[in-house]
Amino acid sequence: MSDITSEMTSPLNIPEPEETLKHPMEQYLRTERLPHIWCASCGIGTVLTAYITALQKSKLDPKKVAVVSGIGCSGRAAGYLRLDSFHSTHGRAIPFATGLAVGNPELKVTVISGDGDLIAIGGNHIIHAARRNINMTIICINNFNYAMTGGQAGPTTPESANASTAPYGAYEYPFNLPFLAESSGAIFVARWTALHIRRMAKSMTKALLKPGFSFIEVIAPCSTLYARRNRLGSGLDLMKYYHDSAIIKHGIDTREVDIDFQDRIVVGEFVNKDKTHFLEKRDQFLSKKLGDKYVPYKGPNSTTSTMKEEE
Repeated sequence: MSDITSEMTSPLNIPEPEETLKHPMEQYLRTERLPHIWCASCGIGTVLTAYITALQKSKLDPKKVAVVSGIGCSGRAAGYLRLDSFHSTHGRAIPFATGLAVGNPELKVTVISGDGDLIAIGGNHIIHAARRNINMTIICINNFNYAMTGGQAGPTTPESANASTAPYGAYEYPFNLPFLAESSGAIFVARWTALHIRRMAKSMTKALLKPGFSFIEVIAPCSTLYARRNRLGSGLDLMKYYHDSAIIKHGIDTREVDIDFQDRIVVGEFVNKDKTHFLEKRDQFLSKKLGDKYVPYKGPNSTTSTMKEEE
């Protein structure tokens, strides 16, 4: 009996399932922090999946990628990524990311945050980072309200949409984010919904590989607050709305992509151009002015200074 038992329980040189069946995105996630805090049918997790897909396709070295987030539901994204990640204060994700991009030119810096954090309190920073053409990628997850703090109206809330601070409907003019980004100086501008995950991932890949300031807006469901207050149904209902209402128009004038309440949503890649980014422009300008006295800054591991000492 002991021989039979031994034979039945002897190893067959087959690895345990947990040793072989690893999720292909596991290396990019801080799995010890899961499950995440996001509501069921929220689109933020989908955006994170698309971003990881883009990282894999771009073949960027994860050790040279940094992600910054601000405050709000989307601001938790950085904390779940196994990269150099930073959860900054409200509205300050972009200036923090600017410091990383300028302080270490080898880094590819991404900002993942929400419309409230990036466009409201952080609005001043996004226009100047775009104006300077800082080498970073912005992923703005737009759910049309301040979702984490109670569903208040924000700078992207469509006119007539209900919010906790607009119980009779919003009446302020909302921002057209692609137009805002392009007119401020962005060299790559796209918009997708959380339904367009493959197209979103492709645009993110392009943005990651393109030097300069790139901006991607993602329209995402907020079923807990925005959808409930506006009687729009579940997150699945919102995804069906994206399917039925999204119109792909690559290259369209960004002045024509405003979003009205429950109207059509124009998506696509709107802007893709080349322009000297901030660090290149700085080096070109100072080299012309200072000649051999100027030594371009290469990063924290470089031993050179920006100015040679006077003899």
